[in-house]
Amino acid sequence: VQLQASGGGLVQPGGSLRLSCATSGFPLEHYAIGWFRQAPGKAREGVSCISTSDGSTYYADSVKGRFTASGDNAKNTVYLQMNTLKLEDTAVYSCAARYGSAWCLLPAAEWDYYDMDYWGKGTLVTVSS
Repeated sequence: VQLQASGGGLVQPGGSLRLSCATSGFPLEHYAIGWFRQAPGKAREGVSCISTSDGSTYYADSVKGRFTASGDNAKNTVYLQMNTLKLEDTAVYSCAARYGSAWCLLPAAEWDYYDMDYWGKGTLVTVSS
C-alpha cells in the first residue's frame, strides 16, 4: 500500500497550487481520502475529505470555497486544488485513506489522522511573499 502526496512548493499569497495523492495497493473506490496539514508548531488538522465512490467532498471551514478535492479512480489519484492561498495555509500536506466515507460526515475537527487505515508522506506548501 502506498500513498504519495506531491505538488507542493512556494507560492505567493493569492496564488494557487494543485496537490496530487497517488495511491496504490488498495481499492481506492472503497475508501475516502483525507487531506491533512500540519503547520510548524501546530497540531495536524483535517482539510478535506473526498469519497472516491461517489465524489462527495467535505471541507474544513478554513478552506471552504478556496480548496477543491477531486479524484480520478482510473489513475488511482486524488487531487487538492488550492486557490487564493493565504500565509496561514503554509504547512506540510499529506493524504491518508480510510475505508468507507461515513467519517467524512463528521466535522473536520473530528477527523482523526490516526484513525486512518493508510498514510502517505507529505508535501510542503509554503505561502510567502
